[in-house]
Amino acid sequence: MNASTPQLPATNWTFTQRLSSTRRGARLARLLAAEQLRAWPVSPAVADRAVAIIAELSANAALHGRVPGRDFRLGLVLDGATETLRVEVTDTRGERRPALQPAPPPDRETGRGLLLVDALADRWGTEPHPPVGKTVWAELDSRTG
Repeated sequence: MNASTPQLPATNWTFTQRLSSTRRGARLARLLAAEQLRAWPVSPAVADRAVAIIAELSANAALHGRVPGRDFRLGLVLDGATETLRVEVTDTRGERRPALQPAPPPDRETGRGLLLVDALADRWGTEPHPPVGKTVWAELDSRTG
C-alpha cells in the first residue's frame, strides 16, 4: 500500500492600498511596501529590488499618471506556488502608456525610472485598466533572490 503525503496548498499573500497621486503618496507606497514585504517570506534581496521598483512606479504614477482628485493603487501579490512577487501600480491616465526609452544624457536628472525597473525586474509591462487607466506591473522571481 502506497500512502501519499498530503500536500498543503500554496499560500498567496496579497496587499492593496490606494494612495494619493502626490509625492507624499509615492513615498508612503514605498514605506508601506517595505514594511509589508518584511512580514512575508521574501528574501531581503528581492524585497530591496521590489521596493526600488515600487519607488519608481509610484513616482511615475504621481508625476505622469496623475489626474487631480484621483488616487493611484499599489498592489503586491506573492504567489507561493511559483514563488513570484508581482508589483502593480495602477493610475487613471490610460492614454499615457510608459515605454522604455534610451538612456538620457548624463547631465539630465530625470528619465531613468523605467530603465531601473527594467534592470531590477525579471519581467515588466503595462496593461489597460478599464474603464480608465493603466497598470504597470513588474515581477520578481523570489527563488532567484
